[in-house]
Amino acid sequence: MANGIQKLLGGPPVAVLTKLVFMSIVVGAFLALIGLTPPDLFRGIRDLINHIFNLGFDAVETVFRYFVYGAVIVVPIWLFTRLFRG
Repeated sequence: MANGIQKLLGGPPVAVLTKLVFMSIVVGAFLALIGLTPPDLFRGIRDLINHIFNLGFDAVETVFRYFVYGAVIVVPIWLFTRLFRG
């Protein structure tokens, strides 16, 4: 059982926990140094996801608008040529 846990964690649990605590302190100090807080990070991730989501729908809206603009010209010309060809 202990061997399975060590394999899952990548080493002895106490050593892995010590490394995680140390790295968390270093990263936390760096983030505090540049003025970032956990709520800022979560808000930034949420805003990024919303921005990407909105870009996707804006792109679809833009393509649909181009389709309608082109169809106003293309469909009547196609219809005209089909009626007068035969």
